[in-house]
Amino acid sequence: MAGWFRQILRKPKKRHMQPDTNTKDVPEPPSQSSSLPETQESPWVPTPSPADTESRSSDSRWSKTYDVCVCHSEHDLMPVQELVSYLEGEPNGLRCFLHLRDAAPGGAIVSELCQAMGNSHCCVLFITSHFLQDPWCKYQMLQALSEAPGSEGHTIPLLAGLARSEYPPELRFMFYVDGNGLDNGFGKVKKTVWRYRDGDPFGKGPGRDFKGEGHWSA
Repeated sequence: MAGWFRQILRKPKKRHMQPDTNTKDVPEPPSQSSSLPETQESPWVPTPSPADTESRSSDSRWSKTYDVCVCHSEHDLMPVQELVSYLEGEPNGLRCFLHLRDAAPGGAIVSELCQAMGNSHCCVLFITSHFLQDPWCKYQMLQALSEAPGSEGHTIPLLAGLARSEYPPELRFMFYVDGNGLDNGFGKVKKTVWRYRDGDPFGKGPGRDFKGEGHWSA
């Protein structure tokens, strides 16, 4: 009797549950720190310095052998030599081609002229009464126009000792430098060559002074 009573009061043993092998493993959600993308640094873009800009301008200059080719009559050699001396002088001296001085000995006259024009940033036409009467000078003028049909500062007429009405009709579509003015117009010629050589032919307009005035024959 006592043994039966003890069996009733005895607590049932807990059954050990075996894990269900068919239960699918549920992946844990990634932590917030791992889900965030890594911060990417913005690429550094160097800012061009004034020295780089100046270097590009210098590269443009040295793409040609000469800065300016001077076309003139042989009768005007003395004033033309004064012009070339001014252009080549400091500060910022220009590289000039003067036919009688710089042409290769034994070279063909026409070939030397055409090569010089093609290897120059600008061409200055020193227009005088002698220039207008010389067929060779007219050839130089037409050759200069063929090198740059739209002008754009490449051809710079310098009218010396002539009235506006004597300006060649072939050049009526472009401004000219008045050689009767201050310093015979040499300063304007030099500044125009600078602008064209450095890629800004219309900074003030070929043949214009810095007050915006120009010379043109209607």
